[in-house]
Amino acid sequence: MRKPRRIVTGHNVQGKSVVLFHDEPPHAMGPAVEIWATDQTPASIRGNADASDRPVRLQPPPRGSLFRYFTIAPESQTAHLDEKTRADMALQMFASIGAHDVLVDTTRHPAMHRTRSIDYIILLSGKVTLLLDEGDVELEPFDVVVQRGTNHAWANHGTEPALLVGILIDAESL
Repeated sequence: MRKPRRIVTGHNVQGKSVVLFHDEPPHAMGPAVEIWATDQTPASIRGNADASDRPVRLQPPPRGSLFRYFTIAPESQTAHLDEKTRADMALQMFASIGAHDVLVDTTRHPAMHRTRSIDYIILLSGKVTLLLDEGDVELEPFDVVVQRGTNHAWANHGTEPALLVGILIDAESL
């Protein structure tokens, strides 16, 4: 799979538009690659600091946003494991990105989670299933999901990793 390349624009001291970053993003955490982040709404476009140069977290900062790539590995990679081991792996993964508390009801899948955000998700390659408390949706490349703080998981029943892009925006809780 091709590594993500990002181009981030900004301004030089004369106020002219320039490329600030033309590189691979600085942080990746397992299957997630942070492209950019904001800490407020409206977002600041001042300064030239790399806003993604921070620890990877599942949820956006309060009043902020995250822009990331993420991959969903085929379920076949862990199908041989027992249910408890799969649940422990999911808990460890979510804890590593500061989100052990989002696993509110994992009855349907060990990675079912609910975030305090509105997420715009686009499937770029592969196939993945969006699992909800009631119902599933099979996704194909270029399908778009507006995920509004619901309990959900992503399941890849194919043989290749699925690549998705997500824009996560802080939201009010229900």
